Amino acid sequence: MDRPVPLVIALGDDASGSPSRLASAAVRIPTLGVDIRETIAWAVALGHSVPLPGTGHTAERWSTLATAALHDVTAARVLEPHLDAIAILAEAEQVGALRREGLDAVGVEADSSWGVFAAEGSQRLEAMRMTDGSWQVTGTKFWCSLAGELTHALVTAWVSPEQRRLFAVALRGESVHPHAGPWVSRGLRTVVSAPVDFTQTRAVPIGEASWYRDRPGFAWGGMGVAAVWWGGAEPLRAALKAAAAREGADQLAASLLGEADTASWGSRAVLSDAARRVDGGERDVEILSERVRAIVATGAERMLSLADRALGPRPLTTDEAHARRVADLRIYLRQHHAERDLARLGRLIAAAL
Repeated sequence: MDRPVPLVIALGDDASGSPSRLASAAVRIPTLGVDIRETIAWAVALGHSVPLPGTGHTAERWSTLATAALHDVTAARVLEPHLDAIAILAEAEQVGALRREGLDAVGVEADSSWGVFAAEGSQRLEAMRMTDGSWQVTGTKFWCSLAGELTHALVTAWVSPEQRRLFAVALRGESVHPHAGPWVSRGLRTVVSAPVDFTQTRAVPIGEASWYRDRPGFAWGGMGVAAVWWGGAEPLRAALKAAAAREGADQLAASLLGEADTASWGSRAVLSDAARRVDGGERDVEILSERVRAIVATGAERMLSLADRALGPRPLTTDEAHARRVADLRIYLRQHHAERDLARLGRLIAAAL
């Protein structure tokens, strides 16, 4: 039901280059998104070619993420944090917040696979500086996607009762214990996001306290996630187009397609504009990121609803690709916190007046 789509979707005429076409090659991997180790290997290989944000090629970067989601939302969910971690490390190195050789302490290599674990839960992950100047983290970190499969992660840990700092850690060691669950999600089923227990685990600091949230790249990464949402919803529009083009299709089918197309076009327009702003040197991007994420999330959620209404239960119950896409996208969209994120946007706008 969601196959009649182009191989690459782009935010601009210059944003359909090599990385996006490599992402589109995912269609030739039959177990992409199902075999999680094969999917991680694909993400690591692709990650070497994707441009960093803010370097003049942000549209190409986001087009690559959208194209990956076009083919498989789970695959894009694996790719996005890996690319984000690479961008964070590059940004830290650029501003002098990291010496690349310092990552040797946690065994980072060219083919390392990365996650970014920054959510908080009922327990804290705490960081302590040792007498020799090294750092260790101890405690429990929540919402650690694929911790049992990846080699490394960037994690936030508390260095004082009020301050968190970012650290690089290795995930394959006796001091790291990923939980197998609970993870009963029907969407993103292979991307297990469960707690991890750390016990005096070696850690390399990345930037000073609060640097992770205060840097421009935090907002850039958030908009990269929105590009995945947009790409993940595009096949739903294609399915609505196919339904409206059938012989005997009524005006309602055309109306639902028109609304879905409007939502998609709006998302593409704001992402394209945001990419130009990022590459143009706009540094105050917090409000921009919140706006982009809200618009794209709303559009993707509307497209899910329109597809349900236009196509009925059949593809949800008989089409594996469509049903998995819908389930995956619904879970992924919950990275946008709906009215809470809108309230945050409102506070930012009010404070800027």
